[in-house]
Amino acid sequence: MTGDVVRYEAGEDFARRMDAEDPLRGLREEFLFPRGPDGEPVVYLVGNSLGLQPRKAKPYVLEAMEDWERLGVEGHFKAKHPWMPYHELLTEQTARLVGALPLEVVVMNTLSVNLHLMMVSFYRPTRERYKILMEGGAFPSDQYAVASQVRFHGHEPEDAVVRLVPRPGEETLRQEDILATLERHGHEVALVLLGNVNYLTGQAFDMAAITRAAHARGCRVGFDLAHGAGNLKLSLHDDGPDFAVWCSYKYLNGGPGTLGGVFVHERHARSPSLPRFAGWWGHDKETRFRMGPDFQPIAGAEGWQLSNPPILQLAALRASMELFDRVGMEALRQKRERLTGYLEFLLERLPPGFVDSITPSEPSQRGTQLSLRFSKEPRKLLEKLGAAGVVCDFREPDIIRAAPAPLYCSFLDVYRFVEVLEGHARD
Repeated sequence: MTGDVVRYEAGEDFARRMDAEDPLRGLREEFLFPRGPDGEPVVYLVGNSLGLQPRKAKPYVLEAMEDWERLGVEGHFKAKHPWMPYHELLTEQTARLVGALPLEVVVMNTLSVNLHLMMVSFYRPTRERYKILMEGGAFPSDQYAVASQVRFHGHEPEDAVVRLVPRPGEETLRQEDILATLERHGHEVALVLLGNVNYLTGQAFDMAAITRAAHARGCRVGFDLAHGAGNLKLSLHDDGPDFAVWCSYKYLNGGPGTLGGVFVHERHARSPSLPRFAGWWGHDKETRFRMGPDFQPIAGAEGWQLSNPPILQLAALRASMELFDRVGMEALRQKRERLTGYLEFLLERLPPGFVDSITPSEPSQRGTQLSLRFSKEPRKLLEKLGAAGVVCDFREPDIIRAAPAPLYCSFLDVYRFVEVLEGHARD
């Protein structure tokens, strides 16, 4: 193995050798795996839906519970990690994770709530410029949020939402088509809102290029990083979108339904004219407890906070964020590309016509997930995978998504997954 170039080989011995040489192999022991039918840890390829539990999550949550038991309300100031500033424990880690300044990020709410809060501030339609440009195949929650926002402003989605769709016979969007649509419609687009990784196809978009093109046409730009945060190496500050939002229960392993995150570029950090929905927790910290009637937002992303955050969720997320911060996204990017490249290599050795990946093959245009379309009884295949202790997920009508997350997945996991596929192809 030299740098990021790997000469893949067939056979289990190669997978075991890659795992033995993996500098990140010890991270796997930091997570708790469900058990399969044979009582052994499963091959867990659904970190794109719900990440595994870090071993430290329970102790960190119990620590907060014990402080609550011992201190009651005084835990806000006297807990081992006081609750009043608890969310700040995650600020610098989060900034490094997404390539931002600490001023630009905050952990709060959930993704769809944060998306609505951001659209309150950054979707400001006028008579001439009122449209939102988004993926036609965006995750339904984003489509619902956008439709409700345009209706709130008196428009109809059929007119006000410009949907990007692949060319006939293609599965993914072409970069040149995105830019051409901006060129045609940019003068009437108020907001460009894309998922930086599409949940279904696994396609990753060039955030910097799209942001530059949209800003050149006078559009505001936001990204949904639900499938990007903890998956891709991001550089939000340098790429320059106005905002981004994400969840933390997928690749970030924060637990089911846990808190999301927000990025607001520093150029908006002190924008008094920017409208927003306000809450007490976003008020200036120095004067918060004076309980005054006039809202004075904290500079930066924290100024969009509404309520004090749930400490138990923050504690669970903190356990995973420490691991990301310890390793760094560059090291995870390298392993991710090797794991997903190995999966792609093994899939190409299966019988022709049995499986087709609809995810781009170029590593810069995808994350860890491959979305696989199967020609032979995909639902039955999913049952076989489950019986063999391999956990994936299914999207109608024929797509199985497999995401070997580099924090805890191994090359042997990938080998065992494809071994089941091979058996199904032969049956």
